[in-house]
Amino acid sequence: MNFYSELERITKIQPNRSAIFWDGGSLSYMDFCNVANSIGSALSKTFNLKKGEHVALVMENDHLFLPILFGIWKAGLTAVPINSKLHKKELAWIFENSDTKLIFCSKDKISDIHSNMPVIVNYSKEFIKTSKFEHLPHLKTDVTDPAWIFYTSGTTGKPKGAVLTHRNLLFMSLSYFADVDSIDEKDIRLHAAPMTHGSGIYALPFILKGAKNYICQSNFEPEEIFRLLSTEENISFFAAPTMVKRLSSHPMASTNLKGLKTLEFGGAPMYLSDTKIALEIFGNTLYQLYGQGEAPMTITNITKAMYSNKRKPYYNELLISAGISRTACSVEVVDSNWNPVALGEVGEIITKSDCVMKEYYKNEEATKKALRNGWLLTGDLGSIDQYGILTIKDRSKDMVITGGMNVYPREIEDVLLLHPDVKEVAVVGLEDKKWGEIVVAVVVLNKINNNIEQILEDLCLQNLARFKRPKKYFFSKQLPKNNYGKILKTHIREEIDILSS
Repeated sequence: MNFYSELERITKIQPNRSAIFWDGGSLSYMDFCNVANSIGSALSKTFNLKKGEHVALVMENDHLFLPILFGIWKAGLTAVPINSKLHKKELAWIFENSDTKLIFCSKDKISDIHSNMPVIVNYSKEFIKTSKFEHLPHLKTDVTDPAWIFYTSGTTGKPKGAVLTHRNLLFMSLSYFADVDSIDEKDIRLHAAPMTHGSGIYALPFILKGAKNYICQSNFEPEEIFRLLSTEENISFFAAPTMVKRLSSHPMASTNLKGLKTLEFGGAPMYLSDTKIALEIFGNTLYQLYGQGEAPMTITNITKAMYSNKRKPYYNELLISAGISRTACSVEVVDSNWNPVALGEVGEIITKSDCVMKEYYKNEEATKKALRNGWLLTGDLGSIDQYGILTIKDRSKDMVITGGMNVYPREIEDVLLLHPDVKEVAVVGLEDKKWGEIVVAVVVLNKINNNIEQILEDLCLQNLARFKRPKKYFFSKQLPKNNYGKILKTHIREEIDILSS
């Protein structure tokens, strides 16, 4: 089984139905299939790439992203989609680590590509015109063959390449139908978030059902999204929490939602105050997912129905949680000896399903640490309650141990964000001779407040045990983040160490 064969299957059923559209054009399923075959032929015959070799995509969202992706699979190759906003040194490292043989690159990124391998820049009209080869015969592929190597965001150290197979992607797609939504040809998948990340992966279940994909041609722009929501129907899209926050606060949000079917969010923490605002604006269209690059989009979820049922006794706890396990996905919380912890106790979150990656590419040591008997060690700390609801406390590496007591930064961040003057906050541990570590908060303010440190101290004492309160505050204009919007706590610790010394 190869995902390209699924594209061929649906094309035979509805060749003339729109598959991909954008502001200025469209491709039918027949066009989509033909272009993908043409690209696959060129990769195989012109560039002489062999089955299993790797092709990188360093692209902004583009209407040819999906045809290129499926063309790669048609040729029996493995796709390596890479965030186009990465630094040229980061790109070079991933190219080398992934053994990339050819690169598809957006025009504005060509100056950042320093490589001896072929780079295809004009992959739109020029490339398609010169690559219309005869039909490429089917290559024998297996569901366990690599399909997509997803490089983790690298918040600590170098990013690792999570190898996802065709089976992983198929399971993720079927999970979408089981847990998120039913889909038919009238549905539309809107791509506003990077297609090299979660948005591109979530195109797959829509293609399986012969639905349409709308490609935003610019960076994330709320106006473009709201315009489409006012003219089309049955639209679903994925957004990072920072994007949801921008959409919620936009003046068009209250009047242009008639076409919205489902707004999925995940990829980073969503604070309680932001979740409540989003629920007020988007109502029962909101869906939360928890996953990792190693198990994309598919560990736990809060469904639209769960958000809608406010009478449940656990509703308030649900809003600050990651929800319940996905269909056919096992989720447990264990201690350091791999023993399940009691209900409500904190341990490391582990998961097992057909969505879990095959391995880290060329990193046997990291693979052994992350995978055990089919279980993925997520590196996240959490607890499961009597209702099966998983609450993520923090990353294991972010936990602060002060005076022998465990402190979870997320808990403190939630309290500090209760104050209206606090825009963003990151809590980390700082090495201390007396306590081992002390709790430190780095705060971004909405406005200057000369008494804010004492106000925040009082707020923490009203809501937290005394040992959990920050012993030091630093104030900053912004927090360092990676290209997916995740706060880089490693950078924050380094900066605090310099300031403290």
